[in-house]
Amino acid sequence: MKSNFERMMELIDEVFSTRNDPEQLQVDQDVIARLQKIHPACLSEYDNGNGPAIWILVFPTTFELMGKFLAGKISEQTLFNETKEGTQFDVLYLCSASVLPEYRKKGLAKKMVIEAIHTIQKDFPIKTLFVWAFTDGGDKLADKIAKEVGLELRKKII
Repeated sequence: MKSNFERMMELIDEVFSTRNDPEQLQVDQDVIARLQKIHPACLSEYDNGNGPAIWILVFPTTFELMGKFLAGKISEQTLFNETKEGTQFDVLYLCSASVLPEYRKKGLAKKMVIEAIHTIQKDFPIKTLFVWAFTDGGDKLADKIAKEVGLELRKKII
């Protein structure tokens, strides 16, 4: 039987295919460390005792960078690279919400993202949420979150 970690890595590879797309954010230990410097609430994990069942990645950035990303002028990797610590951020990028199948449609990912948003809003005047949804579930999750927290939602179309 595969561990939750192995299953999560397979899920991420299946949905996002990040290993085959240098335009997407390549999450490694350096990226994780930098995300923590940008804001401690950028990464969230739900561990059911058998390893990660949900991983959430959000990060604040600027309205200008969001506009370039949504217009296709910069990649997701460039969006992250150009987001500098210590900046007065005003938008939030919902980068990913990876959820093992048996934990979907239970409201856990939504709750985790909303908690991250509220925590980040204590430090930055976030008014807009943006997303590049790879699945219908991700798109619906973003809609629900934006509505519940009262943020404008902008979407990059695949």
